[in-house]
Amino acid sequence: MPPEEKSNIGNALQAGRQVLMAMLARAVPAEIDAVLAGLAPLPGASDLRPPEIGLVMLRGRTGGDGAPFNLGEATVARAAVRLDSGATGFAYRLGRDAGAARKAAILDALWQDAAHRGAVDAALAPVRARLDAETAQVRAETAATKVDFFTLVRGED
Repeated sequence: MPPEEKSNIGNALQAGRQVLMAMLARAVPAEIDAVLAGLAPLPGASDLRPPEIGLVMLRGRTGGDGAPFNLGEATVARAAVRLDSGATGFAYRLGRDAGAARKAAILDALWQDAAHRGAVDAALAPVRARLDAETAQVRAETAATKVDFFTLVRGED
């Protein structure tokens, strides 16, 4: 396989994993539980590091591209697991639910295994649909408040 083809495959997998991890970060714990139940039986998983809860500093920028400033802190749970197959998974979630972070890390590890990737994607379809619907609703609400400004020609010549 040519190197550029390997690179394209690697980039596609990386982009897919980023989408997966973002989705798992926004999924509610009951959705993660339902996805794992649908994928049973699951391989064994051991903690690379026990789930932890900590704080992260949130940074903002004035106007989106101005000077950065510290906005505040947020509580985050993180987990890292290794499946019996050797695949490793990581997850970060806002809040204090370390169990949900560990379960999300298990799903991340399963997704990285080509044999489970399709099943994980299929099981996450309802989560993806809910998140897409929420995003569409927010966009529609935002679009409803849009104001178009225009300037009429003044009579001053």
